[in-house]
Amino acid sequence: MQHPGRTRTAALAATLVAASAALAGCEVTLAEPPATPPPTLVEPTAPGTAPPAAGEPVVDVVEGTALAALDTLEVKGRAPRTGYSRDEFGPRWADTDRNGCDTRNDILRRDLDDVELRPGTRDCVVLSGTLAEPYSGEPVQFLRGQGTSSLVQIDHVVALSDAWQKGAQQWTPERRLAFANDPLNLLAVDGTLNQRKGDGDAATWLPPNKGFRCEYVARQVAVKAKYGAWVTVAERDAVAGVLKDCPEQPLPVSEHPVEVG
Repeated sequence: MQHPGRTRTAALAATLVAASAALAGCEVTLAEPPATPPPTLVEPTAPGTAPPAAGEPVVDVVEGTALAALDTLEVKGRAPRTGYSRDEFGPRWADTDRNGCDTRNDILRRDLDDVELRPGTRDCVVLSGTLAEPYSGEPVQFLRGQGTSSLVQIDHVVALSDAWQKGAQQWTPERRLAFANDPLNLLAVDGTLNQRKGDGDAATWLPPNKGFRCEYVARQVAVKAKYGAWVTVAERDAVAGVLKDCPEQPLPVSEHPVEVG
């Protein structure tokens, strides 16, 4: 008499042998693991630079030509000047880079030669110097004092009022403060020529020194690209008209990170 346990073991062994034989003639496909989504690429932010606020692109333009960057600017009509005042761009010559010196003296030290500084001001206050004036091409002597300081002024290459009518009304106060004190947008220039320029854009005013015009409009393009300000049709055409004679004119580089909110 055959034992029941041995019968069941034999049957199980036979089943396993048959399954192995069946698998031997089949190709076994393993399920692919779930695809891993590609990483999200985030543009690096320069140290000390706040990320841009939503809807307010900030592009620190450091490469390429001004002519190529001009094509990236939005072209729109000039908005009304309603509501504009200098105060909308914060206190005059704030210390936005936190170096202990106001912006006006920072730019004077940068742009003047043979600079003399006032003792006891941590090398901040400029007393005198010589400016290789870019708008006229002629040297100008700077001497701090009543009736002489204004001979050299700090120009907003993209005027504050012009920016107000081309996007800045919608900016945050922090963004306008950064714009007004950004060295990229500032030049020490002849006071009389700065007054003649007023709040004009490239369609209404260009430096008398034709040798500086390419660099001048390139700086305007770089500033507007950085802060997202737009240009008018007439302004775009005027800038393009200058740059056609210097199509390889590079964009100027920001001198230090600026916090833009």
